[in-house]
Amino acid sequence: MKITEIKPQVKQTSRYSIYIDGKYAFSLSEAALLEQQLVSGQELTAAEVKSYKKLSVDDKLYGNALRYAVMRPHSHWEMQTYLKRKKVEEPVAQQILQKLEQLNLLDDLAFARSWVASRHLLKAVSRRRLVQELKQKHVSEDVIASVLEEDETDERATLAELVAKKRQLSQYQDKTKLMQYLARQGFSYDDIKSALQDDY
Repeated sequence: MKITEIKPQVKQTSRYSIYIDGKYAFSLSEAALLEQQLVSGQELTAAEVKSYKKLSVDDKLYGNALRYAVMRPHSHWEMQTYLKRKKVEEPVAQQILQKLEQLNLLDDLAFARSWVASRHLLKAVSRRRLVQELKQKHVSEDVIASVLEEDETDERATLAELVAKKRQLSQYQDKTKLMQYLARQGFSYDDIKSALQDDY
């Protein structure tokens, strides 16, 4: 069995189709192709072709996970959930996770830092809410504590900013409704009371 042609795919130019004895056999990413060192004219056994077909499937799964990983930072749990949703077998999933870790695309500490920074950019958010959100992403308490210790955001200043913004809306002219909203955002009762004491 001889490799008669290797050519880039039309829709996914980063993947290459491998033809054996003139017929399409399997495809590999550019990285996998270079790693396996396949070339036109190379002779393969039936067992080798079967092995490369299995590698092709795993390689596609890794490519999909890689695209998911670079969309935005993800926690380990999010990536594991994604792989389970895609019905990736556990041994293959572990290999994919290890590869992503080696590329620094899967790191709960980096993820938590990015999450906190982006949430602060988007809206005024309490530390308690950040803790809750990161726990929902299954980030460890040690990592959460470390990241929030680094965070220099002034919680009371954040609360004052949020109060000023919400007071412009008619539904929050009612002090009780505003207090209830702020409590739902995770701010403490004492901080809320202090922020509102001079506003009404």
